[in-house]
Amino acid sequence: MFDKTLKTLTFGTLLTLSGLALAEQPLKLGTTAAFAPPLEVAVAEAKKQGLDVELIEFSDWIAPNVSLANGDIDVNYFQHIPFLENAKAESGADLVPVAPGIINNVGLYSKKHKDFASLPDGARVAIPNDPINGGRGLQLLEKAGLISLAPGVGYKATLADVTGNPKNIRIIELEAVQLVRALDEVDLALGYPHYIRLAGTHDPESALLFDGVDHPEYVIQFVAQPQKARDPRLLKFVDIYQHSPQVRAALDKAHGALYQPGWGS
Repeated sequence: MFDKTLKTLTFGTLLTLSGLALAEQPLKLGTTAAFAPPLEVAVAEAKKQGLDVELIEFSDWIAPNVSLANGDIDVNYFQHIPFLENAKAESGADLVPVAPGIINNVGLYSKKHKDFASLPDGARVAIPNDPINGGRGLQLLEKAGLISLAPGVGYKATLADVTGNPKNIRIIELEAVQLVRALDEVDLALGYPHYIRLAGTHDPESALLFDGVDHPEYVIQFVAQPQKARDPRLLKFVDIYQHSPQVRAALDKAHGALYQPGWGS
């Protein structure tokens, strides 16, 4: 009887120690440069509350999900749900959105023209080459009146869905992170204000047209493996990110007026 009780107590103690060991490990959060500055402030605020978070910055939009699927990080923050769904379909990874972050405006920018009417016939227009952000670019071109798309395609639009092109614009597909540099070469390009601000090449608020917040599917998400979606460390960090006045100030500094919170107050 004593031996059985001792074994039970020992097993329970091991579970407790295991839980404590997990709690002492840093929460590993992957992101990209555009989202890093406010997250750094959130990491500092978390530290004040006894939560250790390690921020890992990636230079592309593929590695954060690969690293997450492999268990090298606990959570990432850089993508919206359409991008996540496409990544899951291509890789087979089992990843889930945990909580919403912010939604960023994207815009159509030009260094050569002041309005869409000034675009010449055959103008060169750059959009992202990945399926999801490319579709967002095509939707914005349609909003600008430069093209027409097949009804109902939404963010899944591709070049094959273009049904009207009155100015005969030439649409060039590039890596999203290259679009800032492409503005020197093309007539018009989709731009991400946060990348433009980081590059310092021109005014991020100078877009000829923004897509606004009429597409809630583009809210950036905290994403994790299903078994880690309720990790108390992660949920605590999300709460800090969403509600800390210091983080909100950092978001305002990083994104100006070109973002909105994707969560309720």
